[in-house]
Amino acid sequence: MTVSDSETTPTPINKTLDAANPEESMARSNSSKKSPRQGFAPVLENPQFLILWIGQVFSQLADKVYLVLMIAFIAGHFQGENQPISGWVSAIMIAFTIPAVFFGSLAGVYVDRWSKKGVLVISNLIRAAFVFIIPPLLWLSQGDTLTLNVSWLPHWLRSWHNQTQEAFLLPLGFLILLVLTLVDSTITQFFAPAEQATIPLVVKRRHLLSANSLFTTTMMAMTIVGFAIGEPLLEVASHLAENLGFSWEEGKAFVVGISYLIAGLLLLLLKTGEKREQYEKEQPHVLEDIKDGIRYLGSNHRVRNALIQLVILFCIFAALSVLAVRMAETIPGMKAEQFGFLLATGGLGMGCGAAVLGGWGQQFRNHQLGLWGSMGMAVSLVGLSLSTSSLWLTLLMTTFLGVFAAFVGVPMQTTIQAETPVDMRGKVFGLQNNAVNIALSLPLALAGIAETFFGLQPVLLSLGVMAIAGGILTWLMGMKESV
Repeated sequence: MTVSDSETTPTPINKTLDAANPEESMARSNSSKKSPRQGFAPVLENPQFLILWIGQVFSQLADKVYLVLMIAFIAGHFQGENQPISGWVSAIMIAFTIPAVFFGSLAGVYVDRWSKKGVLVISNLIRAAFVFIIPPLLWLSQGDTLTLNVSWLPHWLRSWHNQTQEAFLLPLGFLILLVLTLVDSTITQFFAPAEQATIPLVVKRRHLLSANSLFTTTMMAMTIVGFAIGEPLLEVASHLAENLGFSWEEGKAFVVGISYLIAGLLLLLLKTGEKREQYEKEQPHVLEDIKDGIRYLGSNHRVRNALIQLVILFCIFAALSVLAVRMAETIPGMKAEQFGFLLATGGLGMGCGAAVLGGWGQQFRNHQLGLWGSMGMAVSLVGLSLSTSSLWLTLLMTTFLGVFAAFVGVPMQTTIQAETPVDMRGKVFGLQNNAVNIALSLPLALAGIAETFFGLQPVLLSLGVMAIAGGILTWLMGMKESV
């Protein structure tokens, strides 16, 4: 295959060559086209990327509205009168989180062994099927409960409303929701690394920054839009279903299920250039593959440092999701339950930052962007710690924080994609998924405790120190690249 062929048709084989010798690959790219087009235009003109991107839109929307759907089912079937819903929702959230922590690395290994397109399609179709069967299962299990003997537990764990409980009655329908949520989240662990590993298969190396910027912008938009329109969208669907003779449960489940279904059917059209033969060879033990991924991260400092940067980034934002409640409580004119406005402005800033990177970020090195982003995040966090008495200053600081977070997240993700060989991407993205989910979980538990003991301002300043540490790591990465 000639150089011109490899530039016009991005295939996995070409990507292997790119990953093996990135500097030589970039030289070929630059020599073949003296002034290559940059920005979003060449990415959006790529039909295979468009299919992947639109599939992401429907899949991400379904993921976000799924949690709203579970809350609607809990409120309609299991929540008692004057009973707080938080306990039921916490159980669902735990079921959603467990697979992310325990199965991320394992899923990444199998993504490398299977067709990426197959994983993307099947994972969406299976999730659609599980959502569609929820209403009939709830109807069949209505009124049924499971009696769980809890007499073996310590007294303080069995105390409920000042009474010692000997048994716990668990509604069968709620158990079904827990199991289906666990399965849905487990399948998502396969979808996430497959999606990240597919982007370099359909996008040329020089356009990866724009592609990742668009994916990040879409992800943040779906987070904001999904949670914002989820409840009214489900309400409209339930009313339409009842007018057509269906139940409100079927109407609401249809919205989420059809989104997964559309994503799966769209991704059937995707052409990744993968060859069946590469997945038919004899594979080593799963644990050996996981060790290979860890060894690769240990030997490739650029990928390892980029992954550490992403972990630091997600740690900071996970902590902020908890601290935002306290910030909203202390800001004049805001209530604790309005903390979502602070998170939304951070998401808006991240979307804007990703859009800027997609248009002009190719002019700079990834480590330069990461360093600026880390320093900007540190300054924003210091500003945030000093502005909690002003609503507008707080909103401004959280917006800036989101912008600079994109300057860290998008280039670091691009570095991992560009530097990782094709046969290692699933393993590396699986480990990344695992590390990020742990990074999201620990601050959720620790940030609130730290704020209680030390106060809001010291905790925000400590997050700023973490951002600076990430910036130093990025600077060191750049120093090694220039040697």
